[in-house]
Amino acid sequence: MSDERNHTMTTTDRLHAPFALARFRDADGVALGLVAGDRIRRLTAVELGAADLNAFLAEPDWDRLSALASSDGSWMPVAEVVLTAPVEPRQVLQAGANYRQHVIELVAAGLTQNSDRTPEQAREFAATMMDERAAGGEPYFFIGLPACVVGDDVPLVLPAYSDQHDWELELAVVIGREAFRVSREEALDHVAGYTIVNDITTRDLVFRKDMKEIGTDWYRSKNAPGFLPTGPFLVPAPFVRAGEVNLRLELNGQVMQDGSTSDLLFDIPALISGASQTMPLLPGDILLTGSPAGNGQHWRRFLRDGDVMTGSIEGLGTQVVRCVAPRSGAGASTRETSL
Repeated sequence: MSDERNHTMTTTDRLHAPFALARFRDADGVALGLVAGDRIRRLTAVELGAADLNAFLAEPDWDRLSALASSDGSWMPVAEVVLTAPVEPRQVLQAGANYRQHVIELVAAGLTQNSDRTPEQAREFAATMMDERAAGGEPYFFIGLPACVVGDDVPLVLPAYSDQHDWELELAVVIGREAFRVSREEALDHVAGYTIVNDITTRDLVFRKDMKEIGTDWYRSKNAPGFLPTGPFLVPAPFVRAGEVNLRLELNGQVMQDGSTSDLLFDIPALISGASQTMPLLPGDILLTGSPAGNGQHWRRFLRDGDVMTGSIEGLGTQVVRCVAPRSGAGASTRETSL
């Protein structure tokens, strides 16, 4: 059973938006809710005007929700409900190496397949590589498992097969209308909203050691249970200046990441357009945009039992993720000898 907790609204938690969507736990499971200020109310399919959340996001009617946000109803304090992930994606797309300084830090810290460079040479190499990508390259994508998407009401169980689990706070785009082979100019028309995701990564599993030619292993390094803490809110796109929002992650109260989406190598329209060229992006899918500098690989400090990560993105609220060691016999399998 998960260690559920109430997500208590504080000054830093408050939304700048007049309303947002959330999902919360009740006796029947998980319900969709409308958040306005420090209140939340259940949304029925009739009130939503759609069968479910993803159906609504396909054709979002924000005016309908705006009217509900200012109406009477069975409102509850947000502090008295347990919020969970505000989205139900069928696909999770992730953009890699999309913050210049983040990649330079990782390469300088030794997270590469080339161990012959000095840290200074590695930093210079990474800086040149990123500048060339920005000038004429394309976004780099990989896929995650939707089953890893959880709310911050679920503790992050750190798998016992590694001691190098890392954090990566990211702005996530929530797709609205289906996007397939759209242009950059059309891309933002397919965005319903935005949310927070912490893209947890097991660093020593990123690169294959048994056959370096294969390259990266995103499945094993990023897809353990609970490795995509998401939410707590889905904020409508009209209320978010996504190209210039600040991201901040604290570990046990100490600031580790503090960046801005203005530093994205490829902006949000470029990411949506690029990802949509291969496979249609469906309503409710999430597209992670990359993480700024300051993760554990840089600090030489990885997640431990008892750690608390507090991730905030301007205008989207705050998520608090608690790390725990696996229970005896749970997730304690050893890594394959091929590693």
